[in-house]
Amino acid sequence: MKISTTRFIIYFVVSALVFQFVSNSLLGKEVRLFPMNGDIFPGAASPITWKSIVSTIIFPIKYILLRPLSFLFELQDPPPPFLLFAFVLYWTAIAFVIYYLLNKIFGLKKA
Repeated sequence: MKISTTRFIIYFVVSALVFQFVSNSLLGKEVRLFPMNGDIFPGAASPITWKSIVSTIIFPIKYILLRPLSFLFELQDPPPPFLLFAFVLYWTAIAFVIYYLLNKIFGLKKA
C-alpha cells in the first residue's frame, strides 16, 4: 500500500472533521461542528437509549480527538476559526504519529 504523508494527513483531518460533525449532529441538540454549550460528549446523559449507547461506543474516539483541547470550549467568545485551527493542528500531530507507527509496523511505502 502506497500513500504519501500529506495525503494521509489530509484524509485523517477531513475524516476527523466529518466524524465530529456527524456525531454532534446525531447526538446533540444542535447541528454544529463544535457544540456551543461546551458539551464535548453529547448524548452521554440522554434518556433516549440509542443516543446513550452510540455515545458510549464512540466515547474513546471523541476522548482522544477532543479532550486534550477541551479547555478551548470554555472560552467566552473565541473567534470562529480559532477552534477549527487549533483542532486541525492537534489532529495533524496525531496523524503524523499514526502514520509513523503504521510505517514502522506495516512498512507502508510512500507514493
